[in-house]
Amino acid sequence: MVFPGCHKDEETPDAAVTYPAYAEAASPRTLSTAPNGTVLYNGGFGSALAADPNDARVFYLLTDRGPNAAGTAASSIIFGKADFTPQIGKFRLKDNQLVLEQTILLKNAAGQLLTGLPNPTGQGNTGEIAYDINGQLLGTSADGLDSEGLVLAADGTFWISDEYGPHIAHFDATGKQLERINPFGTGQGGRALPLVLARRRPNRGMEGLTLTPDGKTLVGLMQSPLHNPSAAAVNGSRVLRVLLFDLATGATRQYAYLMENASLTGCSEIAAISSTSFLALERDGLYGGNSTSPATFKRVYQFDLAGATDISDAANTTSGKLYNGLTVEQLKDPAGLTAAGVVPVRKTLVLDLLSATSPVYPHDKAEGLALIGRDLLAVSNDDDFGVVDNGANSFAPKTLPATGKVDVNRIYFFKLPTPLR
Repeated sequence: MVFPGCHKDEETPDAAVTYPAYAEAASPRTLSTAPNGTVLYNGGFGSALAADPNDARVFYLLTDRGPNAAGTAASSIIFGKADFTPQIGKFRLKDNQLVLEQTILLKNAAGQLLTGLPNPTGQGNTGEIAYDINGQLLGTSADGLDSEGLVLAADGTFWISDEYGPHIAHFDATGKQLERINPFGTGQGGRALPLVLARRRPNRGMEGLTLTPDGKTLVGLMQSPLHNPSAAAVNGSRVLRVLLFDLATGATRQYAYLMENASLTGCSEIAAISSTSFLALERDGLYGGNSTSPATFKRVYQFDLAGATDISDAANTTSGKLYNGLTVEQLKDPAGLTAAGVVPVRKTLVLDLLSATSPVYPHDKAEGLALIGRDLLAVSNDDDFGVVDNGANSFAPKTLPATGKVDVNRIYFFKLPTPLR
């Protein structure tokens, strides 16, 4: 169940901090208003979550590329605020609310504000054609970032992963980019990710990112099976990729992660327990408390790399290492992996959000995850800036069926019955 009162964590700097069942963002500001009158809020901060190790009441929350909706034309995407800058919000827990204390706007190496616009062809483009809210065609941006995973490093800098390239970008404490790493080798700094990751499913890139406790290795988790070699070829696949990136050497390793079923939206986040053990958040895309089509799957699993097969491709080909002529994604399920001699990571259930939340977990998108101390999980929701696609090149309010209110960023706190570390 949701932890109903205070949690005094002996490992936090302030042992008297009290965590409520959940804390809600206080008075999100109006970002803009669509021509049909729908208000877009800022808001949007729940795509990832990082707890401040030096202040038990402070949490950093990340936005994605900004409010957007699928256009009616093929491959079109409508940006509710074309010049929106992906950003990190520093929130303080106060009186069971999340109070925004600081906004860190993300910038490129020259200090220019980033946007969430799609990347050019060959640099992370997903095939989307971007338009503004008035139907004007927008361009692309090599600096564009669809930010999804967030790490707060010990030196106060941030690492962020995204859904375009996928890119992994390093930012200083002010939000200025220090390095960008992607499969194309076009990022600042010259280091690269494995080529196969460029076959990520559009809008399902590197959704989760964490850092091992020793500070040596970034660990990313792809949200869905890669379209490797194509979408049709991997239909029904449950195989996701876990990526390890050694910060000192740039060396990478990859492992297979099996999500529970192929119908899920996929894995939304990853959090480190140790150098080999991690948490993963798997979910569907449905709302809790929806009487017609209720959410059925939002779970946190612990997984371990010990004994798993390194599926890295020494030749760094675009399809990755093949097994009997098939990509890892084409192996699809436990039987396929076993037949190919591939051992996936071992996983066990830690928390079912739908059964642990009372009266109901109302959101569709559980996306941020942090382990506080030994036995407290923090989970944030992405509120999508309070809007959803209205099917007509514009937006409608994102009203939660369980509450009848527009979605707002929250952090939920769950006390685990067994410590994880």
